[in-house]
Amino acid sequence: MPQPTSCPPSPPGPEAPPGRPRQGRERILRAIREAAIAEFSRHGYRGASTQAIAERAGLTKPQLHYYIRSKEALYEELLQEVLNGWANAFTLDAGSNDPRTVLASYVRKKLDYALDNPGLSRIFTSEVLGGGPHLGRYWPLAVASTQEKVDLIDRWIAEGRMRPLDARMLLMQIWAMTQHYADYEAQVQVMLGLAPGEPIAREPIARQITTFVLLGCGLAPD
Repeated sequence: MPQPTSCPPSPPGPEAPPGRPRQGRERILRAIREAAIAEFSRHGYRGASTQAIAERAGLTKPQLHYYIRSKEALYEELLQEVLNGWANAFTLDAGSNDPRTVLASYVRKKLDYALDNPGLSRIFTSEVLGGGPHLGRYWPLAVASTQEKVDLIDRWIAEGRMRPLDARMLLMQIWAMTQHYADYEAQVQVMLGLAPGEPIAREPIARQITTFVLLGCGLAPD
């Protein structure tokens, strides 16, 4: 996955870290990324501070700014990471005539990505809840990507491979169901009777969401 972008080459200030081997630098960038995900996912863009990110990463604030251009640049990089992850992982096979297999795979990949990257998922959700001020460049690409999926589902419907429905709403319902388990993790833990930090068993969730989706499309689950 992408790492936080470093500043343009320049001599470090008096509090900047001394020269380090590449492995050490990569470790620091990973720590910054993890700290930023934790802070932004909990507090949103406005509520998170570079001071808190630096402390969580084990750095001073001047050291943090040696590795990043700004709070906004770090936030937008993480936001773009989740958008790229979705774009790359959640494609539909346009040449397939088997909606059952394609939709089941789509549901599973979407759920796995959300549960494997809960912090990134919550960053995106928080951004949308705030009106999406950093998503202006993303929306045209998202609409175009979604339209490709809608066109494929509409073709399946026209060919009689699944029942008539609103393909765009179907996709949004899949997004809502799969992201729920990451975005509302605290509620999910309580409702499933899990101990704090106990992993969420994803197999039953994947089976149930897949069954809902396929039956809603007029397709018999495997």
